[in-house]
Amino acid sequence: MLFVALLMLLPLIAALPQRLGLPLLPSWRARMRLALSLALLLIGVDHWLTPARYLAMMPPYLPLHEPLVLFTGACEIAGAIGLMWPGTRRLAGIMLAVYFVCVFPANLHNALHGLDAQGLPSARWYYWARLPFQPLIILWTLYAAGVLNGRAALTGPGERSPAHR
Repeated sequence: MLFVALLMLLPLIAALPQRLGLPLLPSWRARMRLALSLALLLIGVDHWLTPARYLAMMPPYLPLHEPLVLFTGACEIAGAIGLMWPGTRRLAGIMLAVYFVCVFPANLHNALHGLDAQGLPSARWYYWARLPFQPLIILWTLYAAGVLNGRAALTGPGERSPAHR
């Protein structure tokens, strides 16, 4: 939930300079991208600094728990960096969306079976509450990376968005 809290809070903080007349990040897409990158960097680095927290989340049916935790942290860090360069932004967004789909089974496993990890809640409701955020994180990622383009992306092929009719 820290990840989602960062996604919500950081764009609002990034909007403050705009309110003061300093157009550092003039678009919400840029603010959302920066928030996503910072959140991914923090969580990715945490995978490497405190892998025990993430090892406790690993479902027993997955092999090589510690290498997987380190790999997922590296994926988050690489995705965060990739989002910040225009040349790699779309690919990073698509790969991060795939990544978020891939970690969903582990999140579901934690909701079903509970979790006992230092620094994380032990209440199952917490892990159930996290699940609905996964599709929103995927949409956030695709929008921030420029893969989805606002209302136009919500229409079918050859259709025009309501704003363009």
